[in-house]
Amino acid sequence: MTASNTFGQTVADARKQLKMSQKELAAKIKREEGEGPISAEYLNDIEHDRRVPVSPLIGQFAAILKIDKDYLHFLAGRVPEDLRRLHVDQKQFGESMVAFRRSLTGRGKSK
Repeated sequence: MTASNTFGQTVADARKQLKMSQKELAAKIKREEGEGPISAEYLNDIEHDRRVPVSPLIGQFAAILKIDKDYLHFLAGRVPEDLRRLHVDQKQFGESMVAFRRSLTGRGKSK
């Protein structure tokens, strides 16, 4: 997979690597329980970064395309569901973000 920097590009690259059509992938992504799959048109909008799916769909994309779900949530600008359920205050959140940045960049706070 090539280095992508958007959610849509990452999904499109992974889909193509798996030799799946947009229609095939869309048929595997279920909207809400009992509502059926997303449309190929909706997937096309996602791949062209015109739309960002809701968190439950991101998990499905990750499983089907074999991409880390937390990374896809990051690219989508969404917080993974399990983190949203945590009860943290502003200080705890800030400290966690500093640690996260440090682990990725070797530095503390971003400027």
